[in-house]
Amino acid sequence: MTILTRSTAIAATLAAFAAPALAEQITITVWAGGSNDNDSYRVEAIEMAADILEREAAIRGEEIDITVDGRWDFAGWDEFKQAVTLGAEAGTAPNIVVTSHLDIAPWSQAGYIVPVEDYVDLDAWPLNNVYPNLMEIAAFGGTQWGVPQDSESRPFFFWRETMSGLGYTEEQIDALPDMVASGDYTLRDMLADATRAVEMGLVEEGYGFYPRVSNGPDYAQFYQSFGGELIDPETGQLVFDRAAMTEFYQFFVDAVEAGVTRQNHIGTDWDQWYNEVANGRAAFWHGGTWHFGRYGREGNEDFWNTIQFSLIPAGNDAGRPNTITHPLVYLLTDQDDDRAEEIAARLVAIATEPRLNTLHAIKSSHLAVAQVQQDLDLYSGDRWASEATEVLLASANAQPNHLQYGAFSEAMFSGLESAWSGTQSVEEAVAEVEAQMRATLGDDLIIR
Repeated sequence: MTILTRSTAIAATLAAFAAPALAEQITITVWAGGSNDNDSYRVEAIEMAADILEREAAIRGEEIDITVDGRWDFAGWDEFKQAVTLGAEAGTAPNIVVTSHLDIAPWSQAGYIVPVEDYVDLDAWPLNNVYPNLMEIAAFGGTQWGVPQDSESRPFFFWRETMSGLGYTEEQIDALPDMVASGDYTLRDMLADATRAVEMGLVEEGYGFYPRVSNGPDYAQFYQSFGGELIDPETGQLVFDRAAMTEFYQFFVDAVEAGVTRQNHIGTDWDQWYNEVANGRAAFWHGGTWHFGRYGREGNEDFWNTIQFSLIPAGNDAGRPNTITHPLVYLLTDQDDDRAEEIAARLVAIATEPRLNTLHAIKSSHLAVAQVQQDLDLYSGDRWASEATEVLLASANAQPNHLQYGAFSEAMFSGLESAWSGTQSVEEAVAEVEAQMRATLGDDLIIR
């Protein structure tokens, strides 16, 4: 009996050694906002990172089976953000979200997300190669909450044929980015050119200057063009500058009165807008670096011979040429399973490696997040990525991660729309926005 029992025990032990250990099964869900098929690497990079992490584990003698469940087919930003917040409240949020850096402040305070710095070494590769200013944009309150998923910038665009019709030589058109950067070509110069373009019949009335059709980070650039400052670096308070806001609003009112911008332009269909600017119907407009790819899909297969780009010009002597970068970031949601948070963070770090991030940058016409990406053939060999990085990123700043910035931005645009549409005078609109900001933001606001 003893021999039988001992033999059985030995056999069981040998069988245990012979049988493969059960792999650790982990499912990581990734949701990406503001994305389409061209932005697929926001999810696919996490899938590639999972494969790498599994292979690294295997070499260490571990077995991890990671399933990545990704989604980017949201109807828009509102649906995406509502889905994330409702999921967070219900405890069913995705492990990783790709979203605006402006969500960091409210979501961190609501407890929806956890700091990435708790799970990864920020001083180790590849995170130590990410541009420091982009890492700062993904931080809030001295804590590194996220990792930049991409970067971009928001340039000003010129239609070359229209500029030629106005009398500019090819050399002068090529020199426009430098002229804007030095302050030698301003928004007022543009408005004069746009007026002439309409008067000469080079473009239709209302198409001299063709801005974006809804609120967005772009409009904060024009506030800065006239001397506005979004946040005071010393106090961390948001800044309402009466003079800058007045000049900002007046510029758009002047554009309407000159016949170069339509009074009812806000709300124009986006697909219509993209097609029109891509094919030369407008003389001047502004947009994002990702527009480069969209214009090609709208039928413009010769960007470099049809369009010039620059920083947003300065509006007056108090302002400056500028551009805003609005990077999306990888954020980790708060989960009951700490292991899932750990794995999600490691996947984000791997997805930030230069080759993986460059796949997204080039496919989607975005810009690099890490310095070494400019040394990769895929990036350096892409003219748009190289030139946009050189012309725009050195002067780029970002909207502040501030709990009240959303209210600030909405109020600023609401006032602009009122003045633009003629509902209020510029002075009335500025006064109403100031009163609204005082009431809403209180001690979070500086009035200048």
